[in-house]
Amino acid sequence: MSETPAASPENPDFDAMTRDIAEVPAVEVIVTVAVNLMSAAAVKLGLTEEGDAHKDLDEARKLIHALAGLLDGSATEISSFHAAPLRDGLKSLQLAFREASLVADEPGKGPGEKYTGPVYG
Repeated sequence: MSETPAASPENPDFDAMTRDIAEVPAVEVIVTVAVNLMSAAAVKLGLTEEGDAHKDLDEARKLIHALAGLLDGSATEISSFHAAPLRDGLKSLQLAFREASLVADEPGKGPGEKYTGPVYG
């Protein structure tokens, strides 16, 4: 009789992970992904305690664009209770990007502005 080895970093328990994900509402998954994108973008913009140590505007642009696309695509799926603070956070990141960038993007051409329209301070 063979026993199933215990879960470890080398051998994750995918069955348990699948059961856990199955119990999470879609809105919670969307919000969690959005918050992770926001956090990563803030780090890449140099907005954390470490400041410029991890600053990378090219990476920040990609993360902000992905966040805007996620929020645009899920707008009808999540309530305004969840969407409003996420949109506010996105706008703050877009403005921080404009401020940090040495070469200003044209209005409507900044990260995520394809989805949000031009962002002004």
